[in-house]
Amino acid sequence: MDMYDKINELYDKRRKIEMGGGDDRRDKQHNKGKLTARERIDILVDEGTFVELNPFMEHRFDEEGMKKGSAPGEGVVTGYGQVNKRKIFLFAQDFTVYGGALGEMHAKKIAKVMDLAVQNKAPFIGLNDSGGARIQEGVLSLDGYGHVFYRNAIYSGVIPQISVIMGPCAGGAVYSPAITDFVFMVENTSQMFITGPKVIETVTGETISAEQLGGASVHSAKSGNAHFSCKTEEEALLEVRSLLSYLPQHQGEKPPKTAFKKKEDFLFDLLDLVPMDPSKSYDVRGIIKEIVDPNTFKEVHKKFAKNAVVGFARMEGYSIGIIANQPKVMAGGLDIDSSDKIARHIRFCDSFQIPLITFEDVTGFFPGVQQEHGGIIRHGAKILYAYSEATVPKITVITRKAYGGAYVALNSKAIGADIVYAWPNAEIAVMGPHGAANIIFAKEIKDSNDPSKTREEKIEVYREKFANPYIAAANGMIDDVIDPRETRIKLIQSLDMLADKEETRPLKKHGNIPL
Repeated sequence: MDMYDKINELYDKRRKIEMGGGDDRRDKQHNKGKLTARERIDILVDEGTFVELNPFMEHRFDEEGMKKGSAPGEGVVTGYGQVNKRKIFLFAQDFTVYGGALGEMHAKKIAKVMDLAVQNKAPFIGLNDSGGARIQEGVLSLDGYGHVFYRNAIYSGVIPQISVIMGPCAGGAVYSPAITDFVFMVENTSQMFITGPKVIETVTGETISAEQLGGASVHSAKSGNAHFSCKTEEEALLEVRSLLSYLPQHQGEKPPKTAFKKKEDFLFDLLDLVPMDPSKSYDVRGIIKEIVDPNTFKEVHKKFAKNAVVGFARMEGYSIGIIANQPKVMAGGLDIDSSDKIARHIRFCDSFQIPLITFEDVTGFFPGVQQEHGGIIRHGAKILYAYSEATVPKITVITRKAYGGAYVALNSKAIGADIVYAWPNAEIAVMGPHGAANIIFAKEIKDSNDPSKTREEKIEVYREKFANPYIAAANGMIDDVIDPRETRIKLIQSLDMLADKEETRPLKKHGNIPL
């Protein structure tokens, strides 16, 4: 056998690995509306940039049901490539090979490429499509999961980690995506759950389908486990590419700047977007989209905890993180889920040097027995903790209401805001004028010949005397009261001023966030 024969043998082996589970299984994958692992990689990375690693790695078993060499590529493709001309590392589980089941060497391939991602300071993306642990390998499979989970946790905040669920993700496997920064799901073809429908029916008697139990709609709207829900696999992969464009490669790098078209700095439309009547609602997305660079607002957790809006955008091409109350849902009040949503987004942005802009219009923390018993104190404290801990530039714009503890929690000066602006219609007070007037002027209202009229008069007295931005400004809690039309230029000036901000915290191993 000469060298040409050896080379031909090499290419034959490569072709076998690239075919995965073979034509029949690839066809089955396509018939389910799913792409193969390699087709997914081709969509995700820039054309011609993917380099595969460890294609010949294989398991050590030679037993019934699992012969050596029977799992091409060990059911997972790993390697590196480029997205938007920037390096990324990835794995893509191959469902055509033993259902993408994870075994010892499958996990080792993933762990090796995760280590490379950190050593080379580049984001890591996992394309999950797996039936779970390889039962044939027993405890070695479970140990393999542990090695992946450990890296997810230790590398959190070091490099961005993104998970895309593109099929089943069950049992212990779900904990890897849960630790990563962002989870994408595909509607109707991806599911996540700890215990599947059959086990649940056996144990509890409840009957439910896999989609109803752990589909994209459930996790993007109810549980909050998924940050993005996409109609197709291609859409999900293109959304990953879009998200990466807002993020730095690693924690030691500032987020990227992109080209932008100059936008008029005086935004007259803003005057019509926010009703003067504090009882009327509006969509805060309208304010965000008017202020940031055109067509750059990327919302995260869009379907979950809709009383808060979080996401990314750009200001003069620079990436920023957005946190906002949503007055058209629950009057913008903060509840358990929105507290978690906000705190998580703050901590991600702080990990990766992304400045935070907060648009505040909040009535308070949402009242009710269910909220109190569910732990609103603990969950609300996460917002306070996250803002206080964050050292990135932090700017707040109070667009209308800022009442009580929610005012303090949403990036007030007291907990570390660098700059706080208020519009002239802002109401900053311990509580809303209606409630406050009923307490402060209770006797006058009670003794009045027309209590209803007196109450309205006292509400206006309170609003003018106490619930206005100038009292807070006089005491240094507001840096400036601004014309709403100047909001964009004021934010750009502040971001420019804070561009080189450095702030340290007391030395410690780590804090104890109220989880």
